[in-house]
Amino acid sequence: MTILLLHGPNLDRLGKRQPEIYGTTTLADIQNRVADYARERGQEVDARQSNHEGQLVEWVHEAADNGWAVIVNAGALTHTSVALRDALAEIADGAGYVEVHLSNVYGREEFRHHSYLAAAARGVIAGLGVHGYFAAVDYFSHADPVL
Repeated sequence: MTILLLHGPNLDRLGKRQPEIYGTTTLADIQNRVADYARERGQEVDARQSNHEGQLVEWVHEAADNGWAVIVNAGALTHTSVALRDALAEIADGAGYVEVHLSNVYGREEFRHHSYLAAAARGVIAGLGVHGYFAAVDYFSHADPVL
């Protein structure tokens, strides 16, 4: 199985931006560690990041067309993007997706408590740092493709 590891706006700034919240691990480090972890479990990871909503939507369409699962950290688009939610709905009907956040969004500002993506996700993982991605990979490594 291929898993699209999708990161949204500002996540390319990991390691530099607000390290007191997001830590000092870079996005490249996360992508490499998750890819290695997935490979050990027989999964292929295609890691991508964009600061542009439309690009993320296009990549989700590609995942849907190829039957890929998605692990998505949409950053701020989690709380604002109906377009990304609608694209991910097609994934929900197929291989599925898991929403991941490095920080505990529910312990932060009120506007971060709502996710447009969560309702159709197979699961939401927040606040576990990089370990949240590993949990999502484990889910897809063991998940029954039909829920």
